[in-house]
Amino acid sequence: MVAQYLLFAVIATTGCGQQTSTTADFALQRQQMVEQQLKPRGINDVRVLAAMAKVPREEFIPVNARAGAYEDGPLPIGYDQTISQPYVVAFMTEQLRPKQGDRVLEIGSGSGYQAAILAELMAEVYTMEIVGPLAKTAEATLQRLGYQNVHIKVGDGYKGWPEEAPFDAIIVTCAPENVPQPLVDQLKDGGRMVIPVGERFAQQLYLLEKKNGQLKESATLPVRFVPMLREAQKR
Repeated sequence: MVAQYLLFAVIATTGCGQQTSTTADFALQRQQMVEQQLKPRGINDVRVLAAMAKVPREEFIPVNARAGAYEDGPLPIGYDQTISQPYVVAFMTEQLRPKQGDRVLEIGSGSGYQAAILAELMAEVYTMEIVGPLAKTAEATLQRLGYQNVHIKVGDGYKGWPEEAPFDAIIVTCAPENVPQPLVDQLKDGGRMVIPVGERFAQQLYLLEKKNGQLKESATLPVRFVPMLREAQKR
């Protein structure tokens, strides 16, 4: 499940009236995104910035919406879901402090863009999506782009992926009302989790750090994500 959200300090723009972009145009727009949207807002991890500059976001967006691939806002990807705003993707990724040898669990594959960013930075990415057709499309896109270290599963993200646990990091792109205990259990000691928590109109993005079996939490951003669903949907 991919989040639909609205950062209070950010206004989304539209792609109306734009002409179809070429590969070179997209590469330029990608670099402009990094320089104009990410760096000025405090994203400074060089590896995260490099991943954001490399991964072709347009490939994870339906063809009819690709003209707006690098705009400062979310875009629809079907099934009432969106691909997250570039800044939010970069911010959440940076909060994880990704290391090359890490194994990460993502809850909410969506179109696969966040998983691709993580795959550039970590050894193995395990990603779960509750909407079957989205998972299938994401898997095909990731394989086509050569991401061999991403593993995708259709299922209830609340329960996590216990067969592959524990994980060095967990990232969640849908909002439960409370932090799911199964995800806490599947996070390594010393690991980090980034997760939005709360009701639809009163959510905070939290950074959770697990130390000696206990969670240290800090609020980072006010956000609005779709609620976490509990049962896999067959659409």
